[in-house]
Amino acid sequence: MNHGFEDIRLVSVPMGRDLLIMITGGEAHIGAASTAYPVAGGAEVQTSAVPGHKEHVLTESLAKRAAAALSCTITVVMGIHYDGLSREEIQRISSITDERMNEFLRSAQTQEGAEQ
Repeated sequence: MNHGFEDIRLVSVPMGRDLLIMITGGEAHIGAASTAYPVAGGAEVQTSAVPGHKEHVLTESLAKRAAAALSCTITVVMGIHYDGLSREEIQRISSITDERMNEFLRSAQTQEGAEQ
């Protein structure tokens, strides 16, 4: 089965000065949630994963990176499901979610700079 993964999307919802970031693709669901908050020298993260799901492997690093970059608490909730994925397709999904976060952080930091 050949997946293009064009439907993988990142949506952010402001919650005061913090952010909820949802990343979905294929059959959307909640597979894992990671909350990261800034601390001296980076960010700490706490994760909750639904048994049998593997999204936590991605949400932890994405949340930690976003919290450190934006200096606020970030919760990343992810649910991506496609049937019959190969190892290469799973790696591609990882790359796409990383790209989506990079795009989001660039946009958020540009906006933050314009507001100051």
